[in-house]
Amino acid sequence: MTRAAANLQERKRRESEARKKHIISVVKGLVKKGGARELTIRNVAEEAGFSTTVVYALFRDKATLITQAMDETLFELVDIMKKAAAHSNDPAEKIRATGKAYIQYGLSNPDEYALVFMERRPHAPVEAAVVEHGNIEQDPYAFAHHLFVQLRDAGEVAGDDDTLHLMTQIFWQGIHGLTSISLVMDEGDVWTPKLNPQHHVDALLDVLLLGIQQRFPARR
Repeated sequence: MTRAAANLQERKRRESEARKKHIISVVKGLVKKGGARELTIRNVAEEAGFSTTVVYALFRDKATLITQAMDETLFELVDIMKKAAAHSNDPAEKIRATGKAYIQYGLSNPDEYALVFMERRPHAPVEAAVVEHGNIEQDPYAFAHHLFVQLRDAGEVAGDDDTLHLMTQIFWQGIHGLTSISLVMDEGDVWTPKLNPQHHVDALLDVLLLGIQQRFPARR
């Protein structure tokens, strides 16, 4: 390949990436306005200033569009989970710290969190995402599951891989429940008493961890 051809190829690649980033920012904006179910390739193209042909060339379908709009949030979330876990060598404390970091991230980034975990949306194949499914460095669920593997290996719980996934999902459902309810039933809601947020998070994580350890005890 000649230098001129290589330069042209690189310029086209950069233009394509710039278009993708712009379209993804448009997708996030439209989801905030009307939700994922109202999003279409046509209204994305119109808002981004491209033809539908351009959008289809960069993203196969609506599901892929939404999936790749979530990638940045998932990378950010797994990064804060990893940093939180790194402060301790104790498996249970790693899980506790990760849960706190997850909740704080969701409360601090409500729109991004809602898109990933609170919007009904079409699902794309896992290969459509930039995040690598099952990679503990990129996939938040895989990282959380990895922590429960460590908890088992430390002799604090027992179970096969299906059981470890059950533990992971019970934990995830608990921290997601607190996060999502806090986002929906905010300070303007009068139906539930407002509790000390830190005490609430600490109590939830105590109940989740102690409950999991009692339900799946290690064999002594």
